Amino acid sequence: MTRLFIAITYVFFTIYGFYAIKSSFKSKWLRGAYFLLTLGVFCYFLFEVLIDLGSVRYDSDKLLVFAVFFAFYILVLILGGIMILEDVVRLLRLKYGRLKERVFKRSTKEYWPERRAVVGRLALFLGFLPFGALLYGIFEGRYNFKVITYELEFEDLPLEFDGYTITHFSDVHAGGLDNPSKVKYAVDLINNQKSDTIIFTGDFVDRTSDELEPWQDVFSGLTAPDGKYSVLGNHDYGDYFSKWKSEEEQEDDLQKLKQLQMDMGFTVLCDINHSIARGDKKLMLIGSENWSASDKLMQKGNFENALNGVDSEDFKIVLTHDPSHWEEKLINHKYHFHLTLSGHTHGYQFGLEIPDVIKWTPVKWRYKYWAGMYKEKEQFINVNRGFGYTGFPGRIGIWPEISVITLRKKHSI
Repeated sequence: MTRLFIAITYVFFTIYGFYAIKSSFKSKWLRGAYFLLTLGVFCYFLFEVLIDLGSVRYDSDKLLVFAVFFAFYILVLILGGIMILEDVVRLLRLKYGRLKERVFKRSTKEYWPERRAVVGRLALFLGFLPFGALLYGIFEGRYNFKVITYELEFEDLPLEFDGYTITHFSDVHAGGLDNPSKVKYAVDLINNQKSDTIIFTGDFVDRTSDELEPWQDVFSGLTAPDGKYSVLGNHDYGDYFSKWKSEEEQEDDLQKLKQLQMDMGFTVLCDINHSIARGDKKLMLIGSENWSASDKLMQKGNFENALNGVDSEDFKIVLTHDPSHWEEKLINHKYHFHLTLSGHTHGYQFGLEIPDVIKWTPVKWRYKYWAGMYKEKEQFINVNRGFGYTGFPGRIGIWPEISVITLRKKHSI
């Protein structure tokens, strides 16, 4: 039923949208190009994707085809919708003329108003705005990496760690990556920050550990003096893959993913902690397994196990994939967690951000803390916008992020 609805509505609005082209341009070549392009995309989508719609989200090539088709679908929907609306107005004008003739008993010239070129041009303008944005997001936006820097002050930061730097990234979703040069560029960009440590906060893959293998050499190139550390995200556990033969097979794949990360030089912190020393002072990295406040997502492990050996006076940085964990459990925990690093939301991969002007995305209605740095009760959380993408293979307005955080000792005046 879904397939039939997609096919019928696309063809219908494509044909109706043609009138926006016809009323605006006299060129037969331009009119012909419209039909060749829109119907050509539909035919490719029909045979490449529509006959096997269920596999789209698991096949990066099909997902890309679906995304391009979606851009065209939005285009013809707007073009056709506006032209239909104009026809409704034209019909109402005709009916009004007939009614006026009957009421006033005067003969009027009955006519069907001509289409107005201005309406067609308006339709083209309104249609090509989202169309262009979608295509940019698909082919350029998803690899438009941005480095965002933060400087945080803490009264109880050990003086030995004043100026300590952390590069934080999250949500690689390796199954969707398809451009080795762009990924290598992003890895080099991370290294170029020359941070003391590199931290990754989950979702190296979409479904299975095999997705990471082609990128193992690239991410092995990440280096930092104090090492690199990772935790798991909801996608890493294999729960989004439906073809496991047994729970043992799924668990083996999880262990394989951990081993792949360790082979790349990461220390995987699953409900354990690790200390970074400067003389007799230390900074505690506390890694959590995935925990979500949503009952539709998973709550793995036991975070209290990660606190074994941690003193209440230690300077503590928590690595946890889902920011709702911070909101629900960590802000009011008996321990004071100075900084939490998360990801997960991707900033919805769609929104509008202009520094100091506007910061908006639909995901804000689901997550209170969805992108960037937040502070509550003298505790900070950085929600990274993500390195890769999932679902829609693109980004519009919310670009892939590499966070660089500098810790500062707050000096009294």
